Amino acid sequence: MAQYLGADLGTQAVKVVVFDTDANKIVARASAAVAAPQSPRVGAAEQSPADWWRAFDLALRHALAQPEVFAGQIRALGVAGQQHGLVALDERLQVLRPAKLWCDVEAAAEARELSALFGRAVPAGFTAPKILWLHRHEPELAKRLRHVALPHDWLNLQLGGVLATDHGDASGTGLYDPISGSYEVAAAAQIHADLPAQLLPLLPANASHSHLLPQWAQQYGLPQDLPIAVGSGDNMMSALGAGATQAGVWVVSLGTSGTIFGHTPMAVLDPSGCVAPFRDALGGGLPLVCTQNCTTVVEEARAASGVSHAALTAAAAALTPSVDSPLFLPYLNGERTPNWPHASGVLFGLRSGSLLPAPLYRAAVEGASLALALGLQHLQTLGLPVQKLRLVGGGAHNPFWARVLCDLVQQPLEICAEQETAALGAALQAQWMENGVHPSSYQPSEYGQALQPDQGLAALYADKLQRFQTLSEKMFGTSS
Repeated sequence: MAQYLGADLGTQAVKVVVFDTDANKIVARASAAVAAPQSPRVGAAEQSPADWWRAFDLALRHALAQPEVFAGQIRALGVAGQQHGLVALDERLQVLRPAKLWCDVEAAAEARELSALFGRAVPAGFTAPKILWLHRHEPELAKRLRHVALPHDWLNLQLGGVLATDHGDASGTGLYDPISGSYEVAAAAQIHADLPAQLLPLLPANASHSHLLPQWAQQYGLPQDLPIAVGSGDNMMSALGAGATQAGVWVVSLGTSGTIFGHTPMAVLDPSGCVAPFRDALGGGLPLVCTQNCTTVVEEARAASGVSHAALTAAAAALTPSVDSPLFLPYLNGERTPNWPHASGVLFGLRSGSLLPAPLYRAAVEGASLALALGLQHLQTLGLPVQKLRLVGGGAHNPFWARVLCDLVQQPLEICAEQETAALGAALQAQWMENGVHPSSYQPSEYGQALQPDQGLAALYADKLQRFQTLSEKMFGTSS
């Protein structure tokens, strides 16, 4: 028997799974909520890493207590984490301030400046603008900065006492060259002369990061010197857990943010900056489109009515799709793709009855989906083949949303039965590191549902997509 632990440090929760290689499935799972991000200033989104640890501790204890888990026989541990967050550490490896998260756009001005300076798009949500913001707005804290860590790096540090990162998560800092596979030292030095030395060492995708510290092995009943994999960003790990390890298979994730990503043999550069040139957790590329607003938009519509998601789903599904229904530009927290941190939400084309719960809910679902559809369209203009789409994330549980997305993109849609793909991917990476079994050997055994698009709605949604794009560009511009 061989079992592997995988953890996913998310914005809303930390999730822990135990993957059993004999059963080829997850045999235990647990989740613990993280305190919601705080916004002490306009555009800010911050969390305390101490809250991450409390949630991880609780989720790990619950997972290990489940009957099919044999804690003493677990072979390795892997960690996935929300990307781009700035965890600023001092010389004693102590956290200097709350972490600025991926959805923090307070550094929009710094992002514009770095984009001009570097000659490439640097979104406000990336790590580099946050570092420049720290030096400008909190200079006394910045003087104490010695190490720049990402969220999954920080959790690995707590577990194993070592500071190092992987190429996948590092590729989302804005300070990494995805073609050479190294930091852009000159660019980092333009932010601050000390910054190149503060970036973490880069480890290969299948490397061992460290070993579990003795106090944690004793506290949780895990093996002494349990190997810890290098880990990666949540999107990189989700690709492994969804079986997107071959070119042409794309994952659509409906979470706090909306993402579309897939494996390519090498990193993909997009001159427009709409597609992030990430590396993956296998040593290849992970071209990714990320929209800033996804499930949060649909939740806003639900909260406005006070009606349950289940009731609203049924009511919205009963409405006939219409080219004249309201368009919801879902940029409630700015937007990353396109790079519009200044954007805001717009509800366009209101008529009598449009603000009733069901039409508003449908407009929110369509708006979040239209933003993702534009991203998928852009991936295809880069010559990237789309052979399979696999749906994951919290929004994938909503059958109405899955149906709208399928009809909108006019592609078959496989809904992954296993939704904790990031935590599963982390466990698969740990297995690869520990015994050499490549993550591509795992493919999801089943899907909750496989949808086929309604071709009769193709023209309606194509028209709606065009109007959505035109209106968005008129409101917020064709570039940042």
